[in-house]
Amino acid sequence: MTELEEYYNKFNEEKRLNSRHGQVEFRVSMKYIQEYLQECESQGRARDNIRLLDIGAGTGRYSVAIAEEGYDVTAVELVKHNLGLLKAKNSSVKAMQGNALRLKKLEDEQFDVTLLFGPMYHLFSEEDKLKALSEAKRVTKTGGVILVAYVMNEYGVLTYAFKERNVLECVEQKRFTKDFHTISEPKDLYDYVRLEDIDAMNKKAGLTRIRILSPDGPANYMRPFLNQLSDEEFEIFIQYQMATCERPELVGAGAHTVDILRK
Repeated sequence: MTELEEYYNKFNEEKRLNSRHGQVEFRVSMKYIQEYLQECESQGRARDNIRLLDIGAGTGRYSVAIAEEGYDVTAVELVKHNLGLLKAKNSSVKAMQGNALRLKKLEDEQFDVTLLFGPMYHLFSEEDKLKALSEAKRVTKTGGVILVAYVMNEYGVLTYAFKERNVLECVEQKRFTKDFHTISEPKDLYDYVRLEDIDAMNKKAGLTRIRILSPDGPANYMRPFLNQLSDEEFEIFIQYQMATCERPELVGAGAHTVDILRK
């Protein structure tokens, strides 16, 4: 069992996405996923003829919700524990074990919308990130859309190094470049990027950006305050994030960024 599998055998992804900060990320991301699925419907196609692929599907938080709306959904997940939880939901999702670096069970040009929402967090070399992005591109139809999620450098530095007071250890271990870009290894489980890293990856993969956004914005920084909001206040926060998630001065500052690309 790899360190990553051990981590996800213990980590409760369902609980995270159902928390208030997780709900912000989920609901904003779903808004954009649904927009591109509806783009397919506007072409006169039936929902059950519109295909979505969820690579690194985890326990199926996105794929099951989308399948329940009537779309044809396939999910690929590396970690057996997560895959078991996904299958136990008894949805119409076609779930299989697989690796984002080599989607050998899937043929070219099969999917209208492809989600790559987990793998880029845990790939540490540019080569592997490019492989995952290229595989997502391969199985997506020409003209289709790929949504790619990353975890962002500044969130990692501000929370782990400063807020949790690990900065001296990080400096001693030379885990930053001079301009505070994190230097991660597989034992760290997560790799953090900046917008220029994402731009360079897209260029090498030959993919065109439609838009880029921060689905959670400040939510992860202010978890205790979100929990204190009334339901009515929290709904207004969701409205705020929906309205501001594409603002260029905010994208890249949150914990996650979703890059939306056209093949």
